[in-house]
Order: sequence, then C-alpha cells, then structure tokens
Amino acid sequence: MTVTATPPAPKLELPPLKLGPITVDTPVILAPMAGITNSAFRRLCREYGGGLYVAEMVTSRALVERTPESLRIISHDDDEKVRSVQLYGVDPVTVGQAVRMLVEEDRADHIDLNFGCPVPKVTRRGGGAALPWKIDLFTSIVQTAVREAAHGNVPLTIKMRKGIDDDHLTYLEAGRIARDSGVAAVALHGRTAAQFYSGQADWAAIARLRETLPDIPVLGNGDIWSAEDAVRMVRETGVDGVVVGRGCQGRPWLFGDLQAAFEGSDTRHRPGLKEVAKGVYRHAQLMVETFDDEYKALREIRKHMAWYFKGYVVGSELRTKLASVTTLEVLQGYLDQLDTDSPYPGSDAEGPRGRAGSPKQPALPKDWLLDRHLNTAQSKDISAAELDVSGG
Repeated sequence: MTVTATPPAPKLELPPLKLGPITVDTPVILAPMAGITNSAFRRLCREYGGGLYVAEMVTSRALVERTPESLRIISHDDDEKVRSVQLYGVDPVTVGQAVRMLVEEDRADHIDLNFGCPVPKVTRRGGGAALPWKIDLFTSIVQTAVREAAHGNVPLTIKMRKGIDDDHLTYLEAGRIARDSGVAAVALHGRTAAQFYSGQADWAAIARLRETLPDIPVLGNGDIWSAEDAVRMVRETGVDGVVVGRGCQGRPWLFGDLQAAFEGSDTRHRPGLKEVAKGVYRHAQLMVETFDDEYKALREIRKHMAWYFKGYVVGSELRTKLASVTTLEVLQGYLDQLDTDSPYPGSDAEGPRGRAGSPKQPALPKDWLLDRHLNTAQSKDISAAELDVSGG
C-alpha cells in the first residue's frame, strides 16, 4: 500500500490593507492597550516588522481639555509613517470636537473609535462595549466622527466586541450602522464584555461579520498568539487583516513573524534568552527617551518583565529583582546574570499572557438594558459620563 503525505496548506499572501487614502502593507494592527502601547513600545514593534500601530486609548473629553496626559498619549515619533489615535467617548458632541481637533491640528492620519473596552470604569458609564446597545447614541457618535474626520480626509474606523453578553449581542447591527455611516473598516474582538478576556474568542462571529459586510474591510481580533494563529484566522474567517493585543506583550518580534507570514514566508523569530535580554534593554532605553525620566520609565517597564521571560528558565529570585528595577544600570546588571546560552523554549514562551479575568456581569448604567434607546435620565448623564484620562 502506498501512503501519500498530505500536501501542506498553500502559503498565504495577504494583500495590503486599504483604509481610505492609507495603505498598510502588512495588514496587522497593534491594538491600543493602556499603559502598554506608548511611543516606546510602538517603536520597538516597528523595528521588528510592519503594520499599523495605534496609540493608547484617549478619552475625548481629556483631549478636548488638552490635559498633559492626553497630549502625551497622542504624541508620535517623527518616523511613524501613520499616526494612529484611538478615541473613547460617550457624548457625540465631545467626540466630534476631539476628532475635529485631531484633524484641524494635523495630529493624526487615522482615527479609531473604541466600542470594545470591557472594564467596569468604562462600561458603567455606558461606554466601550456597552455603548452599541444604545442604537441612537452609537449611530450619532459614529456619524459625527466620520463627518468631522472627512474634513481632513482622515479614515475613521471602529473596534468593537460581540456585545454585552450572549443575550445582548450588537456586533452585526453595529457593523451595518458603521458601514452605512462611512467608516473605513470595522474590527471585531470575538468576545462579549461579560467574557472580559476569558475563554476562547469566537472566530465564527468574526466570519459572520465578514459575510455581513462584504463591501468594507473587516479585521479580526482575539487569541492571536502566533503568526500561525493569524494565518488560521484569515483562512477561517476571510478577514482583511488582524488586530493583535495581548499576544505581543513581551514579544514585540511577533510583528516580524506576522509580516513574514503574510508575505508567504516561513521565517519566524525564535529568540534565545540572550536576544530577549537585548530586547528588554532596548525597550527600557526607549521608555527613558519617551518619559525623559529614568525612574518613571523603569517603573513602567517592570510589568513587562513577566511577559518577556514567560517560558524561559529564569530563577525566581532574579525574576523578583527584574520586576523592581530602578535604573538602566541596575537592569543591565540583572540581565548580565541570565543564562544567555538558554535557547528558545518553544510554545512555553507563547500563548496567553497577563490576566484574562473571569466571566462576570458587566457594570452598566441604571436600566441600560431595558431599551435600545436612551431614556431622558440617561441622556442627561451622558454629557458628564466621560473619564478624565485614558481608559483601558
């Protein structure tokens, strides 16, 4: 009997992503993450591969009020080809003002609206993943933002979740409203707000959205831990590109893998401990440049240590020291203690990172689920509902 080996799946070569006048050669987007995707991390990721790198989420109100923190969040390096900003807001007027500011002052080349954040401090105000439930409010915000962005020919996109929970799904209707309002693309995280980051992302829902919106780019987000995951998502759902969040924490080289995969190459980064140490130090250097404050920069990078060294053989005592560094000199001293001959640990270095949380009832405004439209009391509360600083 002759046994014929199953031929490997054909290599995937995904075309560039078109967002209005912008062409993203590698159809990969770095998801905004509070306290993570500052200019230092974005630059580090760019050094490894291509894509569109979105700054941390900023609230519309804080931006309009020009708070120092909001202006820091939307700052970009001179070499960032596309300056991408994500806004959060629940008041159409304030969101419109924020978009107008970004356009008139030439502070962004691409604007994304956040309708996917699941954290309680956002959803309890009716924002993030809770907002698309209110059809009138969602429609007004998207239409206002698209109109203001159009004055500068700036493409506006939205990022959302499936809905509040399995009984209150909003993504298909919200996708159609956004498309009809003129957005350049829609990104879907295949989880509900109730799931937080637990369980598995529902790629079938992403595929349904792709089928519902055949006439604009649709992007998929959720459970992309490797280039192979990204390729599989594209093949299974038909999306035009992927959005990567937690999967790149402590693995900025993932963007190099993704670029290679979407160019049809099998090339992958498999860093040993020596290369990881170099990446950590480079990240710390860029953080110092970003904050112009060595102590603050090193304090900020501490949370990244567990992500960088996930799966690698690093003693508990040294891990503790790395998570309490105070200066670049101290950091280099600790990195010099690593076994730099240690090879890449394989899949142990990949997979989920950070806290996924557990399913929970989302925090929502009073009587939020009783009707798909705002009542009088909710309308009055909306104008004062935005947070003062970046959400999550």
